Amino acid sequence: MALYPNGPTPYGNATALGITAATVVKAAPGVVVTVSVIVAGSAAGAIYDATSTSGNSATNQVAPILATAGTYAVKMPCTTGIVVIPGTGQTVAVSYD
Repeated sequence: MALYPNGPTPYGNATALGITAATVVKAAPGVVVTVSVIVAGSAAGAIYDATSTSGNSATNQVAPILATAGTYAVKMPCTTGIVVIPGTGQTVAVSYD
């Protein structure tokens, strides 16, 4: 059975708000839909296809989290889980399915 037989919703079915530290957003397959950098940081962060906040690298990174404030679409499927690791000083929010 397909993960989303009718496709993911365009804006995501769930949100994770106020992320300031490495966070397992979803410990199951999903889709990162949107990232919003609420508070800019001094370094970029990243989103990983994983279920743990440790041991992540470029091999399982699905998107960067830009250091500047703003909102952007990601629309990237994750087959394992969704981990968000904000950059130094960042506060981010994500929508996901």
